[in-house]
Amino acid sequence: MAILIDGRAVAKEINENTAERVARLANEGIIPGLAVILVGDDPASKIYTRMKDKKAKKLGIHSVLSVYPEDVRQEELLHDIRQFNEDKLINGILIQEPLPDHLDGNELLNAIDPRKDVDGFHPFNVGCLYNNIKENYPVSCTPRGIMSLLKHYQVNLEGARAVVIGRSILVGKPMAALLENANATVTVANRHTRNLSEITRQADVLVVAAGAKHLITGEMVKKGAIVIDVGIHRLKDKTLTGDVDFESVAPVAKMITPVPGGVGPMTIATLMEQTVDLTEWSHNG
Repeated sequence: MAILIDGRAVAKEINENTAERVARLANEGIIPGLAVILVGDDPASKIYTRMKDKKAKKLGIHSVLSVYPEDVRQEELLHDIRQFNEDKLINGILIQEPLPDHLDGNELLNAIDPRKDVDGFHPFNVGCLYNNIKENYPVSCTPRGIMSLLKHYQVNLEGARAVVIGRSILVGKPMAALLENANATVTVANRHTRNLSEITRQADVLVVAAGAKHLITGEMVKKGAIVIDVGIHRLKDKTLTGDVDFESVAPVAKMITPVPGGVGPMTIATLMEQTVDLTEWSHNG
């Protein structure tokens, strides 16, 4: 039976370290600041932003949650983003997705100062990631959190065969880049990939972020693989499950993330960690 990768425990360690770093900065008169922009009434987005706001305040981070009506104009959001760019009390800015159809998400994202792009989605920061630049820059929080999990569990990526299922800018693409930068040999697939199981069975490390419930089953996984499940789906009985069929995969894998309690807690912990990173980088020149 696979070892459970405990995202809650690792996130707790990261949060404790983040709180210590915030306290050290506070002794120097510096308070990290995070601005979260929420548009509309999407229930999941409201939950996520409340969680981020609550966690930031608990860690001693100055948190600003800016909530806008569904019909907010593009120009108003651009104006406020520019204000946050100039605000010395704000070190990280993020825009909660999804956005209403009338808004141009790319234009809004590109308006964020790359040095305050706490989600790591600005083209400048994505370019740094793909070019494996060694200087400091933010990286998409979920993939960075997964890399922290792999490091914590001492997974050797050098020379490993890694397969990433999913190609979103949120997870799949930055995940593949991080794995490549760690000297893994990476294949990116998706739900439409032909003969998907032939590819997944080659993976020493399998990261599944396809948004498809139970896409990966036990016969699709190499014995002894590390399986990271990024998906989250609510079943009729209100329980949560992932993109991986846990019951059939766990007996085959060496390690596996549960849903919930695996990748999820790492994303917010990494967001807070990266907010402090941006604060330290800005004050250290």
